[in-house]
Amino acid sequence: MDNDINAFCEALLEETRRRLFNESFPRLKQCLNTLTEQEIWTKPNVNSNSVGNLSLHLCGNARQWIISGLGGTVDERLRQKEFDEKGPIPVSQLIELINQLEHDIEEVLQKFGPADLLKKRKVQTFQETGLSILVHVIEHFSYHVGQITYYVKLRKDIDTGYYKNMTLE
Repeated sequence: MDNDINAFCEALLEETRRRLFNESFPRLKQCLNTLTEQEIWTKPNVNSNSVGNLSLHLCGNARQWIISGLGGTVDERLRQKEFDEKGPIPVSQLIELINQLEHDIEEVLQKFGPADLLKKRKVQTFQETGLSILVHVIEHFSYHVGQITYYVKLRKDIDTGYYKNMTLE
């Protein structure tokens, strides 16, 4: 039974790294590098967020859920500030925030073990397990990176080429 739990934990960590480090982070950076600073900070309408705001939001959310929730650091997130920011924050600075987040997430994942899977922790107002925290962050990144990708395709009329080196059947 312990071998099964250990194998599951390793599979979860591998999948978390694949979805975040091999998909979401590179796609987000690619989108940021494709847009102009003005496009990054343009809100299409009052009910939408800019790519810059979504980038800050993703960093804030992952820091709160993984770095604080799993890693145990003090949660200093000011969520509304992520959406209130008008920018422009230069692309290089946004990418540095993402790079630092990648590093910090990996540090937490290095310490994550089978005992952390079902251990409950308070995140925002929720009681979350380690498993649910990782699933949430993967899903949250995928959702917002998808929105950002749509915006890039709409603005630039390009194929992002996320699957260009693969044969999909």
